[in-house]
Amino acid sequence: MKAAAQRVAPGSWGAHRTIGAAVRGARPGALITVQAGTYIESVVLDKDVSLVAKGEVRLVAARGPAVTVHAGRAELRGFVLSGTAPREAAVLLRGGEPVLRDCEITGGRVEVTGAAAPLLTGCSVRQAEGAALWLTGTSRTTLEGLTVGGCDGDGLVAGDEARAELTDAVLDGVTGRGVVLTAGAHATLTRCEIRGSGGAAVFAEGHAGATLRECRLHGTGGPGVWLRGTAGRGTAADSTPVRDDKPVRDDNPVRESDPHPQSRGSALPRGVEPRTTRGTQGVRLRGCEIFRTAGAGVLADGGSAVLLDACHVHHTSGAAVLVTAEAAAELTAVRAVDCEDTALVVSGSGTVAAHDSTFARTGANGLYAVDQADVSLIGCTVRDTAYSALHLGGGARARVRGCTVADSAEYGMRVTERAELLADDCEVTGAELAGVSVEGGDAALRDCRISGTREGVRLRTSHRPLLADCEITGTAETGVRIGRDTGARLENVTITVSGTAGLLLEEGSTAVVDGGAIRETAGSGIVVRAGARPRVHGTTVASPAKNGLFVEEGGEGRYEDCRFTGSRFPAVYAGARSRVLLRRCTVDGTEQDLLRDEEAEVTAEDCRVEGVSEPVLPTLAPAGEWAGRSAVPAVAHAAVPAGGAAGGGARDQDASGDDAGSAGEKLAALHAELDRLVGLDGVKRDVVTLTKLMQMVTIRQAAGLSAPPLNRHLVFAGNPGTGKTTVARLYGGFLAALGLLSRGHLVEADRGDLVGEYVGHTAPRTTAVFRRALGGVLFIDEAYSLVPQGHQMDFGAEAVSTLVKLMEDHRDEVVVIVAGYPDGMNRLLESNAGLASRFTRTLRFEDYSSAELVRIVGHQADSHEYTVVPETTEALHGYFETLPRGEQFGNGRSARQVFQLMTERHAQRVAELCLSTADLAAAGPELLTALLPADLPPGEAP
Repeated sequence: MKAAAQRVAPGSWGAHRTIGAAVRGARPGALITVQAGTYIESVVLDKDVSLVAKGEVRLVAARGPAVTVHAGRAELRGFVLSGTAPREAAVLLRGGEPVLRDCEITGGRVEVTGAAAPLLTGCSVRQAEGAALWLTGTSRTTLEGLTVGGCDGDGLVAGDEARAELTDAVLDGVTGRGVVLTAGAHATLTRCEIRGSGGAAVFAEGHAGATLRECRLHGTGGPGVWLRGTAGRGTAADSTPVRDDKPVRDDNPVRESDPHPQSRGSALPRGVEPRTTRGTQGVRLRGCEIFRTAGAGVLADGGSAVLLDACHVHHTSGAAVLVTAEAAAELTAVRAVDCEDTALVVSGSGTVAAHDSTFARTGANGLYAVDQADVSLIGCTVRDTAYSALHLGGGARARVRGCTVADSAEYGMRVTERAELLADDCEVTGAELAGVSVEGGDAALRDCRISGTREGVRLRTSHRPLLADCEITGTAETGVRIGRDTGARLENVTITVSGTAGLLLEEGSTAVVDGGAIRETAGSGIVVRAGARPRVHGTTVASPAKNGLFVEEGGEGRYEDCRFTGSRFPAVYAGARSRVLLRRCTVDGTEQDLLRDEEAEVTAEDCRVEGVSEPVLPTLAPAGEWAGRSAVPAVAHAAVPAGGAAGGGARDQDASGDDAGSAGEKLAALHAELDRLVGLDGVKRDVVTLTKLMQMVTIRQAAGLSAPPLNRHLVFAGNPGTGKTTVARLYGGFLAALGLLSRGHLVEADRGDLVGEYVGHTAPRTTAVFRRALGGVLFIDEAYSLVPQGHQMDFGAEAVSTLVKLMEDHRDEVVVIVAGYPDGMNRLLESNAGLASRFTRTLRFEDYSSAELVRIVGHQADSHEYTVVPETTEALHGYFETLPRGEQFGNGRSARQVFQLMTERHAQRVAELCLSTADLAAAGPELLTALLPADLPPGEAP
């Protein structure tokens, strides 16, 4: 039976005087109409009733909230609900599924708690303090056409596991933040506007989440969106791609640890959101506009995650998007423009993947990535920046593919410190300085086009940047400048119309140039400065305004299968004391093939000269003995792996000594240094034997005979502190002196340098360290840690496989030494058949005897101007005899630590004499230098 209608009309016959009385007398499902007027009472609802205001009905709380709902499906329509305290609830919804339509709530907040699931449609909240809406518990709140204004505090605050869905809402001028989400709360905002908030428009922390569709956030006193903690970090189930909010089948799933799914080379279906980094759900914004923010447009901090899809972020006073700490962001079709700062900033260990996005008209950089940031840009445009378009610093790593970089006031792409850039199929135009500048970091550029810049590419770094299949056109100055002491590799690079030199190699550089062409330069095609030692193979230099090849005083180089054509000056110029080898080169279209200083050493072999009246090159003697000397780095023409950019923690040590002097003098100096090492008699014999064998290799090669089979890679088996690193450094020096390595430097690495933290990270990391060792020795300490016992799925196995392949690809360019405990090294070699076949010789480093440890202490004392008196020597011998030789024993390291402790005890002993400076001077030097038995440390040594 239909419930009878109730009526509230004070003074009318048959009607209720109060709303509360009508509610108490109503049956479930009843309709209660309320006559216009002001009612001072607090109404409690726990049943299915509908209250409809007839005219203006103001319900003012007598105490507590004006309306409290405990249960049922109560509905209020057209009421003005007033609280008694702005910081308390004017409407309290504790349960049920209440509906408020076209209601105005004033003088207090709307509070939703417990398991309530209310609907507010066409409502407004005004004059609340602290928060206009407060949602907690497991409540589910739907807000349609909501207006929040004139509130002192936050607009909407949701905590616990509360859920809120806002559609067509306006939050205007709240003094705090617009929407605040904490703990596990989640909010969905559709076509909402948050304007003029005193803080962030949307703030989320804890593991809260949010979805914003077609929203406008502007005029804020803080960031547009600010994420902190683990906001947006969902479970693996949460991270399923969605189409129109419905799960779809992922036919090509991404492993949770893969931070850049686009690297697989396949795109997700249209309408499917790609997963954010590390398997996260992310805070999602689709089709939103964020502008005029006092700070970043979007700030992701802590371990938060955010996804921006087709969003427009502009006119921000800070960065358009800032990702820091361990946060992650994915940007698809985003426009970040007209910001006073950098468009995209990534710092800490933040991770960003941007697709088809635009970063333009910035007051600073387009992208600024530092610390350990990891950035991927695919199909993006970066233009009109006040600073460099892309700036990488610290240990940041960026992968850039199919991007356009244009009109930067500084550099197009700049790499500094330890940063790494991998650029593929990119276009750089209009940079005021260099299109690409690598200053201390590393880079690999493939299929890139650079034009209209002051310089095309500028390299100055201790790494070996790679340029492959790139085009540099229309530069005001140099096409490619390889800086002082920089090693670089150019493969099929084309340089056209440069304002000065096409390729400039500065002092001490060691570039390898394979293929490519240099055309129409306003200066010389290739310029080689003093000490530079390039190797150029198969390159064409055409129509330079000056020389095809200009080698300054003291320059060197080997040029094979090259063509020099159409130069206005002599095709090749060799300055004083330069050393130039030309092999199978062609010169044509010029009046003079060679101009050389009388002190220059130019050697030609099988060269052809056409159209020159008095050619010089054919009259020169063939290369003969000179070609066999190590004047240039003997680097093969194999391509560098695509993932190669310098890694983080590997250590470089120069092992080749001074470049001056003959190979014989260097070998003698290295043998003397080896002889000075304490102990290691067996190791010394093995190194000398290897040296003699390799000397025979060089002699046979000089005689035109084939070299015997030779495996230069070694295993150093021994306990810590037995001199393995020192011997590895000397071994590299021997090979460099014999011309079998171009540098002989030592790069130290361990598991942390080679093994990545997630799938797909290990191979590039290992390759980066390996590339640094090219021309020298890669020394991997505690190498057995790459195959830990009991960890079959460890990433170390990938590092081992990568090493095996690289050793094969670069067999003549590097020596690898693996070192560690003897038992552990056996396990390492048994883990990979390819590894075992490449390490056929093991040098065993025995522990030092007590007498040898005493000698090490003596060497330390001599080098630091101390004296070990005879009685101290005897005491030291006894000390080392009784010293435990367990796992903590450090051999030579322990001896050095004992010496340090002795000097500390000596200083304390002298200080306790309380002598004045004059007394110390009168006491004689023995007091300050002699180490006595009393200076030995008590008990066990370190």
